[in-house]
Amino acid sequence: MTKKDIRTINVLRNPEELGLTPLEPLDPDRIHDFDELLAAMEKTSFSGRSLGEALNILEEMVTDPECTVVGTFSGAMTVAKMGKLLCKMIDEGWLNVVISTGALMAHGFIESIGLKHFKYEKHKMNDEELFRLGFNRVYDTLEPEINFIRAEDIIHKVMENIDENELLSSEIICRRIGQYLAENVPGSGILKSAYLKKVPVYIPAFTDSELALDIATHILRKQDNGPEFEPDKHPPFPFNPFLDLFSYTKKIAKSKKIAIFTIGGGVPRNWAQQIAPFLEIANQRLENIELPLRRFQYGIRICPEPVHWGGLSGCTYQEGISWGKFTSREHGGRYAEIYSDATIAWPILIKGLQDRLAKRVKK
Repeated sequence: MTKKDIRTINVLRNPEELGLTPLEPLDPDRIHDFDELLAAMEKTSFSGRSLGEALNILEEMVTDPECTVVGTFSGAMTVAKMGKLLCKMIDEGWLNVVISTGALMAHGFIESIGLKHFKYEKHKMNDEELFRLGFNRVYDTLEPEINFIRAEDIIHKVMENIDENELLSSEIICRRIGQYLAENVPGSGILKSAYLKKVPVYIPAFTDSELALDIATHILRKQDNGPEFEPDKHPPFPFNPFLDLFSYTKKIAKSKKIAIFTIGGGVPRNWAQQIAPFLEIANQRLENIELPLRRFQYGIRICPEPVHWGGLSGCTYQEGISWGKFTSREHGGRYAEIYSDATIAWPILIKGLQDRLAKRVKK
């Protein structure tokens, strides 16, 4: 090391002069609710800081009267008993659109009709024996097969009240299920809350779900094909997924600002985010149509998937800017990405938002 190197090292700057933000130790004795906990975490490091920053962004986007908030949900969140968090977000008006996997909605539907999931105890249970007894395992939770049978009975009733020639989409089916729950089943439920609050629910990969299998079974009942599996080329209840795409596009195009709240990733996240490229493509390639361009201005993502695997579940918002899906931070975009199990971070974030908004009301 030369003298010149030493002199360079000794030219030290005062952090305050550079406008650096000081961090603070998290003091549990000064924390009395989840709002204060997240405010304290914001001044720490790692995922704790990200979660604390997320509360500020979530508060801003759900209280912005010009903002449409899109929620995307994947993973076994309803099996993991997180369904009431989603109900709460819908009931409070914190979500204006829901996009989900079919499995998440199917398990949530099972919960909404009063059926239960059970704890898997790995030291006492064997998967082959579980299969013989009619229990399906999702990591550390059991779904009794009898739940699916009971759920199918209700889906059959719902479909009996739909004209066989009515053109369907996942949004329309979810709305009809939600209506049935609202009129016939007490208690809370995701599709029930969405129906009552007029929040559209889209399931882009609809046939990848127990709900779709129940409808397929209903169709086969109607067709009476005999002992061989030869469904007609044009079965009843025609289904067109482009109805979902155009319904979602219309809602986003009418919005002044858009935000996204994501649990996990997968198809729901990609389907939600492709709206900006779709609007851009339509404007570029179609002469007879003009649609407003929209990019997400706010974003919160809770997902443990790292970016280096290359999948969309781990894709950062920064990368999404290159696709025209998100507004850059330099132009007002506000984002938080929490690398965590959602069953840990999501409840804390929602309770923090409840506490913070309650304080605003009191003021």
